Order: sequence, then structure tokens, then C-alpha cells
Amino acid sequence: MESSPDAYAEEAHLLVDQVLNNTVRKLSEEFERQHELDAKKLDLEERQNTLEALEQIREDYDVQDITWLTIEEFNIEKGEQKIDEFLKTWEYQGAWLACTDFLKEEDHEFDKRYRYRVRWSIPTRRKPIPRATAGVYFTFVVSKIKPKTYPVDVYYVFETNRLVHRPGESRFREKWLKDIIENKVIMMQAVDF
Repeated sequence: MESSPDAYAEEAHLLVDQVLNNTVRKLSEEFERQHELDAKKLDLEERQNTLEALEQIREDYDVQDITWLTIEEFNIEKGEQKIDEFLKTWEYQGAWLACTDFLKEEDHEFDKRYRYRVRWSIPTRRKPIPRATAGVYFTFVVSKIKPKTYPVDVYYVFETNRLVHRPGESRFREKWLKDIIENKVIMMQAVDF
């Protein structure tokens, strides 16, 4: 059976169209894939730049600390003095006042724990007695088994927070105190006495 030259030409055109369509589809897919890779690369570069900027900020800021007492030097009054000295390393604005109180001594098998509370407030001329205070709770852990020349362990937590801080390892944020006070004021406004 003989085929006409028109049938061959039409078959050739269909094959060429099919090859062109496949090529256009593959190029389009490759272009989209390349565009996605470029977008991911750009996003990754932006993230890397952000991380480098944050690292630079962190490197530019030294977390302040003091020399803490040794186990041999520790007593309740000196612990209170060291807390007051440590609080002076914190950066904050305004007229914050702090009051440090010794709360209690706890005797454990391998150490003694001394608990202190620092109450922060912002008294003003109009309201010399603040409506709310923010508490920071310090714990001195004085080991019974470590050598007497070792420093005491010091930890502190902010009222309403669970994160345990160690001096010299985290940067103080004034916002933490403000948030505690604002939350207390909001709660007091919501409760009718």
C-alpha cells in the first residue's frame, strides 16, 4: 500500500510539533525549577545575612557579670550585697527602684540554698506607692561537698517565668520587668473588689 506524499508531510509536521511541544514543556519546567532554586538560594542568602548580623550584634554586646563569693566567704548579708552589685550591671531606663530581701535558707543533703527576692517598681510623684511590683528570685547554692575555694552557684528567675538564668550567661531585658507589672495591672483592673 502506497502512502501519499501529503500523508508523510503531515506525519512529519505532527512529529516536529510534538518534539517542539515537549521541548517547550521541558524548558518551561527547567526554567521554573531554576527559578525556585534561585529563590531558595536568595532566601538562604538573606537568612545567612540575618544570622551574621545577629551574631555581630551578640558579639558586640558583652553580658556583664561580677565576681561571686566563694563557699567559704558566703553569708546571708554578703549574698544580698552581691545581688545588689550584680543588679548594677543591668541596663535599664527610667526610675526603677529595687529592694532585696532574704527569704529563707533550705538545708539539703549536699548543699544549702539561700533564697532572695528582689522587688522592682517604678514609683512616680503622682503614685509614690506603685500599683504593682515585679519580682526576681535569686538562689545561692552553697555546696557542702565542693572545696571551700569554689564559687557558690547562683541562679535567678523572673516572676511568672520558668526560664532559669545564670549570671553572665543571659542579657537582662527591661521589658521582662515591664511585662510582669503590666500583666498585674491588667489583672487587677479585671478583678472587682
